[in-house]
Amino acid sequence: MQLHDNATYLMDYNELLVHNTLQCNDITMHCSALFILMHYNALNRLHYHAKKGNHILRETDKSGIFHVVHSVDYEKKAEAYRQKTGAYIELDSNPLCSVFDKVILLLNDLRSKTYILSCQLDKMMPKREIFQLSYLYFIPKPHKAGTPLRPNVSSMNMPMAGISKFLDKLIRPIFDTHACSTTIIDGVDLIHRFEACTTNGHFITKTFLCTFDITDLYTMLPQEESLDILIEFFLQYGYQKVQNIPIDIIRKLALSVIKENTFVYEKKFYR
Repeated sequence: MQLHDNATYLMDYNELLVHNTLQCNDITMHCSALFILMHYNALNRLHYHAKKGNHILRETDKSGIFHVVHSVDYEKKAEAYRQKTGAYIELDSNPLCSVFDKVILLLNDLRSKTYILSCQLDKMMPKREIFQLSYLYFIPKPHKAGTPLRPNVSSMNMPMAGISKFLDKLIRPIFDTHACSTTIIDGVDLIHRFEACTTNGHFITKTFLCTFDITDLYTMLPQEESLDILIEFFLQYGYQKVQNIPIDIIRKLALSVIKENTFVYEKKFYR
């Protein structure tokens, strides 16, 4: 009888503990929901007043805070960037369908010549029901003088997205393997490199540390030459094929991604 009472007591205590835990979780979830709702409403009000005053609200680069700028100043900086780089060519019409057809033709041609496997084709083939044109937007960089803008192209569902993702998974592991000694991942990795240099006697009081920033790296890189360097990288480490795909076909796929990088900005089409 005593055993039965103890068992009943433990069961009752267990149910009470579960009940209290769920209650605490409900309170925590409720508070989190209220917190999110408050910030959502505050952001909506800020966005409304910014738009009403002809201002633009953007999340900043790296810091994650929001930046409000007058639309005229924003567009001046965006135009100055386009003029400075000279990287964008305005198109006469929407290129989306044309790019989609080019991707289909390219992939089917490579498959018919057995340069790629059927499973690889499936990974790169765009889906007609979800593909859409990329769009360009700019993010303020308040940590730099004059708060310049950093261009971003949202290209999640562009026709070339499948090829781009496939090439990234194909090439990145090879690059990470062979370039790990000259690549710094993050701050922790940098500290470990310093420790290793100190241990090896390469890091002394007279050692100079230099940093540099390449402005507009992506738009300034020559496209053909960049792909030539990629091929040299493969050859240097003895790669003629990667997952049975010849490296010249990898170059062809990469070039198609770069060449067909089209997008819309302010109701105008660019390449």
